Amino acid sequence: MLSASLAVLASFLVSQAAAHGGVTSYIIGGTTYPGWQPYNSPNGQSTIGRPYSSYDPIYSATASTISCNNNGQAASGQLSATVAAGSQITAKWSQWTHAQGPVMVYMASCNGACSSANSNNLKWFKISESGLLSGNLPNGRWGTADVMQSLSYTVTIPASLAAGEYLIRHELLALHQANTPQFYPECGQLKVTGGGGKTPSGSYLVSFPGAYSASDPSININIYSQEAQTTYTYKVPGPRTSPLLFFSGR
Repeated sequence: MLSASLAVLASFLVSQAAAHGGVTSYIIGGTTYPGWQPYNSPNGQSTIGRPYSSYDPIYSATASTISCNNNGQAASGQLSATVAAGSQITAKWSQWTHAQGPVMVYMASCNGACSSANSNNLKWFKISESGLLSGNLPNGRWGTADVMQSLSYTVTIPASLAAGEYLIRHELLALHQANTPQFYPECGQLKVTGGGGKTPSGSYLVSFPGAYSASDPSININIYSQEAQTTYTYKVPGPRTSPLLFFSGR
């Protein structure tokens, strides 16, 4: 009886893990950098990905772990990847099954060495987002559906961004359960070279936790409601992307 119960529990845990996902590698300049492997032992892992414990979601918009899906600290064997401003970085997932919700990518200056920076204390700016791309809320095409299809998401490091050490934060927000958002953030460490010396300021900067609220209508949302059937727009949570990073002379 005990063996049967353990088998059922193990099957349940595997099915739960299979329903979610996290960034497991990054491609920069044709080189693949391993990300954190959450189900492996942390001992001996040397990666540009910040450590996180599982593929399970964060349910609270104000959770203490929402910056990088951990306590804010780097791993003991933490590495950083060098990337030129203006070049692309592709995040890869080994699995993802939720087709309703936005994709968001943020960066934060570490104001020095990222390996000694707590991600909960940094100021983040958004460099990319992909929300409701077409159709209505329950049946339309979302950014996370594209991730589910390709298991990847590519962004360009802003060409005008100041050189320095940064965290990059990829976040999937799953909205498939009514009024029960699921946040999936992961972070990696970068050393940005070149660039135009610019950094965003003011309303373009946010903190994690702090950027989101449980009452945000883009987070506390029922995409299956009667109203949602005739809703064809969606405001992605968080700040706007800063025009200073994308248009020279502004």
